[in-house]
Amino acid sequence: MTVSALHERAVASGALNPPGPRCPVVIEDQARIPGWVNDLETFRRWTRSDEFPEHGFFAYLRGDIWADMSMEELLTHNRVKVAYTVTLGGLVQQTKEGSFVADRMRWSNVEAELSTEPDGLFYTLATLQSGRLRFVPGAQGGIIELESTPDMVLEIVSPSSVTKDTVRLRDLYWRAGVTEYWLVDVRSQSPRFEILRHTPAGFAAVESQDDWLTSAVFGRAFRLQREVDPLGHSWFKLEST
Repeated sequence: MTVSALHERAVASGALNPPGPRCPVVIEDQARIPGWVNDLETFRRWTRSDEFPEHGFFAYLRGDIWADMSMEELLTHNRVKVAYTVTLGGLVQQTKEGSFVADRMRWSNVEAELSTEPDGLFYTLATLQSGRLRFVPGAQGGIIELESTPDMVLEIVSPSSVTKDTVRLRDLYWRAGVTEYWLVDVRSQSPRFEILRHTPAGFAAVESQDDWLTSAVFGRAFRLQREVDPLGHSWFKLEST
């Protein structure tokens, strides 16, 4: 869902005179986006303010504010996210060569005009030491945001995020210079797991070898397996070799 398209159309037609603020946007009586939030800088300022909602997902996608107030689904989203977090987090603990960051961590990239909270991301220590990725401290201490370019970003498709994940973010993550975009969709009977590698012309899918996908970032191959728990519900396991 975008909330700036109508405003931009009105500006283009001459009905509004930029760069004045737009009207505040109220979403399902659950969240309010202030009228002064009209670009990446003000969006990021809003996310750090007391006005930012405690619930819901909000992203800035190159001129659009994207909002999703739906609850996270257990079997096709949360369980998949846990599988990736367990495996990749475990690998990082073994190698100590970087850090896997779980969801709800804000990441912004000025060049791509992007600010979002991916389902996961990974950066190497070398990336952090080089300044390619930076920590953004909070007013009360700690790290509240990552800025610039991580090595890998993970998104798990849900019914409300299909276009965002497969079209908008595929373009914006490439613009941001992300080395690998991992895209997962398990809503059908056959789970779909892609590793999209950055090339000068856009992201290119890594070719599967018997369901195994090789990651240049991790120096390993991975495959996603669907299993069934004792109650007949889907369970997922990310294997590595």
